[in-house]
Amino acid sequence: MISEEEKEELKIELAKLEDEISTLRQVLAAKEKHLVEIKQKLGISLMNELKQNFSKSWHDMQTTSAYKKTHETLSHAGQKATAAISNVGTAISKKFGDMRNSPTFKSFEEKVETTVTSLKTKVGGTSHTGGSFEEVLSSTAHASAQSNLVGTRLPESEEELQC
Repeated sequence: MISEEEKEELKIELAKLEDEISTLRQVLAAKEKHLVEIKQKLGISLMNELKQNFSKSWHDMQTTSAYKKTHETLSHAGQKATAAISNVGTAISKKFGDMRNSPTFKSFEEKVETTVTSLKTKVGGTSHTGGSFEEVLSSTAHASAQSNLVGTRLPESEEELQC
């Protein structure tokens, strides 16, 4: 237990500490106000401070050994992934090349060519073999457009055109 005399001393000390804290808060508030005024005069805004703090923090983080090790590891992993993807692309290209030269593909190609030639003959095109895909497509579209025009009555006079 605490005696009455000790209680009084503690109460006095508590009051002094509270008074000192209050005084220190007032001094701190005055100094913060003065700080803001100086920053305004120097043109330092809150945004500039944030940018500077962020830049400094980013720089500090990049100089840590953990960041450097992670960066090296990810860079190495990226290089390995790039090499693996390149190898897969090469393998796929080779496989398509092999497939294009296979008897099955050649047979399919011949059937398509025969069908195209047959279609060209039926729609009135010239019967020449070969030609690029674009030529075949163009001639087929042209023949299709002509067959759509069959039976379409064309206007005979300017009056009919204007209607």
